[in-house]
Amino acid sequence: MTMKKNGKAYFYIILTVLFWGLSFPSTKTALSAMPPMTIGFLRFAVAVVLLAIVKRVMVPNERLERRDIPWAAGAGLTGVTLYFLFENNGIKLISASECSLVIGVLPAITMIAERIAFRTPMSPLKYLGVAMSVAGVWVMVSAGLALSGNLGGYLCMLGAVGSWVVYCFLTRPLFARHSRIAIVFYQSLFGLVGFIPFILAESPQWKPAGPLVWLNVVYLGILCSAAGYYLYAVGLESLGVTICAVFLNLVPVVTVVAGFFLLGERLSLAQLAGGAIVIAGVYLASLARVKKPT
Repeated sequence: MTMKKNGKAYFYIILTVLFWGLSFPSTKTALSAMPPMTIGFLRFAVAVVLLAIVKRVMVPNERLERRDIPWAAGAGLTGVTLYFLFENNGIKLISASECSLVIGVLPAITMIAERIAFRTPMSPLKYLGVAMSVAGVWVMVSAGLALSGNLGGYLCMLGAVGSWVVYCFLTRPLFARHSRIAIVFYQSLFGLVGFIPFILAESPQWKPAGPLVWLNVVYLGILCSAAGYYLYAVGLESLGVTICAVFLNLVPVVTVVAGFFLLGERLSLAQLAGGAIVIAGVYLASLARVKKPT
């Protein structure tokens, strides 16, 4: 049963990687007509409506306990509002491919945070897999820096990485008392509310948007926000923070390929080589097992 459950969790994480990998060029397209935080608000407005319907069907009577409100609100504000404050502004400054490459540092930062916070043991094979994935991202980022060299964009993406690590740890205590769909719904709702001050500040920048832009916003809301966050929560509960973060190293690979074909962004041999190293590292880390003390 455990192997079957983990198999589904791995499948869900792979789907999440595909959705989120395509989200970067999708956001880049939407940014042609909408300011960054307005896009974030609209995609989560779509997501919250969809999640509310699903929650009503699956767990209609589930409510947050009072003690869980700070955890859910904190996770929503860091993993939704703050994360997209950094990410969408980063995508505005540098290419979609470069932005996704920076996300690849998540495993190293998550591993350090998890070791410090929970003293989680790490097997040598998992260390090797994480090291390889980080090395692959470094190769890809080095190639990307040669293209734009925009430091502000990279700093924004590092801010997004930090926000996501905090989100993962704030989400962890909620799994013991609430269903996954309820957790994602309430986090998305809190995150949506967090966007309001930002979109009011952006209102002078609003202008009419075409069908292609709205299509990308709907994609971001349904598949990247509603489905993506739910599937990631399933993987996070079954596989743990570090393994899920390592799998996120595949997001840059998807984005670089999609950016080349959809946006005409440059795809260098170094980026391809780095992507291959990332895939190998993710594979090794996913096979790793930590030996329990006897």
